[in-house]
Amino acid sequence: MVRTMGAMALCAAAALAPHAVAAQAWQPNKPIAIVIPFPPGPGLDLVARMVGDKLSASIGQPVVYENRTGASGSIAAEYVARAVPDGTTLMAAATSTHATNVHLIKNLSYDPVKNFTPIVESVETIGCIVVNTSVVPVNSVAELVAYAKANPGKLSFGSSGAGAMTHLTGELFKSLAGLPDIVHIPYRGGGPLISDLISGHIPMIAQSVTAHMMELHETGKVRMLCVTSPKRLAAFPTLPTAVEAGLPNMVAQNFIGLFAPAKTPKEIIDQLAQATRAAMADEQFKQAFMSAGFDPYPDSTPETTQQFVEAEIGRWTPIIKSIGLKLD
Repeated sequence: MVRTMGAMALCAAAALAPHAVAAQAWQPNKPIAIVIPFPPGPGLDLVARMVGDKLSASIGQPVVYENRTGASGSIAAEYVARAVPDGTTLMAAATSTHATNVHLIKNLSYDPVKNFTPIVESVETIGCIVVNTSVVPVNSVAELVAYAKANPGKLSFGSSGAGAMTHLTGELFKSLAGLPDIVHIPYRGGGPLISDLISGHIPMIAQSVTAHMMELHETGKVRMLCVTSPKRLAAFPTLPTAVEAGLPNMVAQNFIGLFAPAKTPKEIIDQLAQATRAAMADEQFKQAFMSAGFDPYPDSTPETTQQFVEAEIGRWTPIIKSIGLKLD
């Protein structure tokens, strides 16, 4: 039921006629490409396409989508960083591409601050710890920790890719819970990961909350134990936060934003930001995001997004150092 309602809301919001952007000073003469650093799926890809469709209607130019995957999003980021800064090549960025890769990847081929100009932060995704209870018979975070300690070396957790926020969330959980022997198993995207969780091939995952995930929880196919946001999820208020469940400092969220290459003219950035905010401010559009498990930011600006990115880079510095995680 949750998934059906969420899908209906998303479709309805996408069909809404956007408000016209007044006095358009910039009119691109070719389609706008939004580069997506991860495979198609219910997270960043879905948000990018929803926002892009609204942006297309506001700007009056088609928007096309390119999934350039690999290296924790750095392949897509390097591509956009080197693109012509004319507003026609944009990036759907995430915490990994614009915050954590700085600490994870040696000799990163781009600088997320110097090589990009922010447009908006669209949403933040809410993470959760999920188990297959037929494999791990637990109903709470405390029970999971106790089970893992009683069965050392027998548990593994899956993520949507090495270095992704789902990976970091799992590693942070291991560190704070004192469970260093839980093995990480990276997948290529969230679809195969969730399929293997349902089938019992992987006992637990750290994953973004989606309408699909909430439906799986409600039908008993998996159990969401907690969310990793600072506050409870509005669409699922009975689910505790990880902090409430006994893990202080267990906060891990993934932001999704729209970015352009550095040196993109300010008038183009301002127009793209205005058009995107107009879409995000629509109440039905916001509700569609919330029903799908996202926390929308309709008042985001290029300036606040820049400040947020710099703060996230600093926030993850001690966390990643404490985990001791590095990608090849």
